[in-house]
Amino acid sequence: MTGERIIVFDTTLRDGEQSPGFSMNIDEKVQISDQLARLQVDVIEAGFPIASEGDFEAVKAVAQAVDAPGVTIAGLSRVLLKDIDRAWEALQHARQGRIHTFIATSSIHMEHKLKMTPKEVVDAAVAGVRHARQYTDDVEFSPEDAARTDIDFLCEVLTAVIDAGATTVNIPDTVGYAMPDEFGARIATIRERVPNIDRAVLSVHCHDDLGVAVANSLAAIHNGARQVECTINGIGERAGNASLEEIVMALQVRRDYNHHYTNVKTEEIFRTSRLLSSITGVRVQPNKAIVGKNAFAHEAGIHQHGVIMDASTYEIMTPQSIGKTQSDLVLGKHSGRHAFRKRLEELGYQLDDEALGEAFVAFKRLADKKKEVFDEDLMVLMRDQTSPVPETFKLVYLHTTSGSETLPTATIRLSRGEEVFQDAAIGDGPVDATYQAIDRITQVPGKLLSYSLRAVTEGTDAQGEVVVKVSFNGEVVTGIGHSTDIIEASAKAYINAVNKAVYWQRKPTGEVEEPRATP
Repeated sequence: MTGERIIVFDTTLRDGEQSPGFSMNIDEKVQISDQLARLQVDVIEAGFPIASEGDFEAVKAVAQAVDAPGVTIAGLSRVLLKDIDRAWEALQHARQGRIHTFIATSSIHMEHKLKMTPKEVVDAAVAGVRHARQYTDDVEFSPEDAARTDIDFLCEVLTAVIDAGATTVNIPDTVGYAMPDEFGARIATIRERVPNIDRAVLSVHCHDDLGVAVANSLAAIHNGARQVECTINGIGERAGNASLEEIVMALQVRRDYNHHYTNVKTEEIFRTSRLLSSITGVRVQPNKAIVGKNAFAHEAGIHQHGVIMDASTYEIMTPQSIGKTQSDLVLGKHSGRHAFRKRLEELGYQLDDEALGEAFVAFKRLADKKKEVFDEDLMVLMRDQTSPVPETFKLVYLHTTSGSETLPTATIRLSRGEEVFQDAAIGDGPVDATYQAIDRITQVPGKLLSYSLRAVTEGTDAQGEVVVKVSFNGEVVTGIGHSTDIIEASAKAYINAVNKAVYWQRKPTGEVEEPRATP
């Protein structure tokens, strides 16, 4: 294979998770990190340990859980010594740990945010890197807002931190300001003017405020960058980060032009995308490149004819190359356990006998309600079966009545362990009545902030997926529920949110100053 390997640094759990609507608990972060390891990314940035006790525990849990060869776990820190100490405390049990430390270098940030002189910034950067090197020989340094930093000063800072022991220097376009030619030229200039650049990996971290994060990342690779920082589905602050799947597939599909390659197992891309979406409750837009619902869909007659004759007429990559199957009907109510296990294995799920038995029972219940069970149905079923959040409350029974001349009512029966509780309520509609009845039973009242419904697959018997965001004493929780009955799906989504709220109450929290300063 020609060209050099590009290191893929995934920051879904750090930069991606801190954006509004994408919060994850510790177990969910571990679940994502396990999948990122199967995806074979090189570096997983697990969080910002000094930001909160919860972030610290999440980084620590990921560092302990991920034991895949070749996967490095990184933690972010400012150049403050207390940040670096805290980062290493969380990372110390990782197979390979990296401290990623940063300080802003643009005149805008130095003057208005840091209130520091350029010399003070250089001194702080050098001191931070040296301190980090006492813990690990894998230290990354980022000059925040590098795309708007004076190029002479940027080269000065990079030279100093490499001399201090930084093994990776990352150039962040923190506010998504740069254009591809401009950003590529900046990377080329750094390679030319930083005399010790051969002693460090040159990395880039591009935001998508102007929609060019992936283009900027590819331009940087063409000009000598050998690490790209990115996220699944492009999630992140404001308009998001460079999309991992788009960068990886651009390198793979256009090897003739880009020359370089990654170690990413592309067949795991689709599953990783859908797992993230299911955990956060934030769906992928239909026309999203690579992983969107329409990425391999063809409606125009000319396109359909071409694809039927030869898929390459309108598809530059195959669905299978990202792990998306083409099969429509997968299984039905007459299917046996062996066929069920085989299909799950083809979709990437490995279950022991006990877990398979539980999943098979859930599959049979679903198959009795649907004529056709699709791969998407199976993926939804597996997300429900493998959720890391215990079901404190389970739905046992639901009955609602409503109509234009009928007062909407809901009767709910929930179990908690061996106990069963029942109550009823009225509301503005059957969903509202259902939620009020759940509140009466659980005594964990929430404020519904948003509600959305979509069909998982096609057909009148399709499963409905309901996503709710609920505030419990100011903490916003996402709940997801699935059923062929949309009222039942609505109830399951709200109960899922309640269970998360109950579960998270047992987790440590607590913020410190400036928890969200990022490259």
